[in-house]
Amino acid sequence: MHNSQDPLKFAKTKSLFGGKWFKEDVAEGNADLPLVTVITAVYNGQPYVAECMESILRQDYPNIEHIVLDGGSSDGTVDVLRKYDDRIALWKSEPDRGIYDAWNKGLALARGEWICFLGADDEFLSGAVSAYMEFASQNPVAEYLCSKVKLVDTSGHQKIIGRAWKWPEFSKYMCTAHVGSMHRRSLYDRLGTYDVSYSIVADYELLLRAQGGLKAAFMPIETAMMRAGGVSGSTWALNEAARAKVSTGKRNKALAAFELQLARVKYMAHLIIKCARIWWDTD
Repeated sequence: MHNSQDPLKFAKTKSLFGGKWFKEDVAEGNADLPLVTVITAVYNGQPYVAECMESILRQDYPNIEHIVLDGGSSDGTVDVLRKYDDRIALWKSEPDRGIYDAWNKGLALARGEWICFLGADDEFLSGAVSAYMEFASQNPVAEYLCSKVKLVDTSGHQKIIGRAWKWPEFSKYMCTAHVGSMHRRSLYDRLGTYDVSYSIVADYELLLRAQGGLKAAFMPIETAMMRAGGVSGSTWALNEAARAKVSTGKRNKALAAFELQLARVKYMAHLIIKCARIWWDTD
């Protein structure tokens, strides 16, 4: 996986593609400034993808490569990507099997020592990557770095999510915020890539494989803005998380089923509170 593919091979395919790599403008890392790869998977994300890319281009850390994998959008996303040909490392557009398939493709291309994932409708906050790399230098054995994330819903309501990784808590549910989290390349050498049989929680499932042996560090500042919504906050996601805990051997079926029921109750309570807030604001 880490023998990064030659992007010029895309020229022999029917995929749409572009980026600085095709002009032999390839970033290289060094001991003082490790290369950071940011991977973005997008499908019909035209309203937000430019804002995502701009948030990375505004970072003051000088050694970032941004790889964007589009799943064959039909809404003008590719037109936006073409406008960034001279500003991002690589973009590619072709049908895929979902976000984790795209992430795995990105991993095969990534050249960075550190790898992170930013959704097409997410944004890095100012100075986020510099803060992460300074934190990495202070935690040289860490293979997973996480932080706080600003979660914004469709009404504009905001809350802060993301806590430190602690195995007893993480074995029950994903307490960390995956958006913007940094993964050392060696983590994938050890754990493998994302399981595409999951459509929502493969990021959780991969880290579950490490059990309590994950070398993690938490930076208690906000590094990214994430837009709420979609299936990640659904009962479907809860069902997948229960399957991941059982399949990785971190929970027996009875305990996972019990935790699933509790999670469903909390989810319904959250929906009721959210609906009440909307009703109150519009009354």
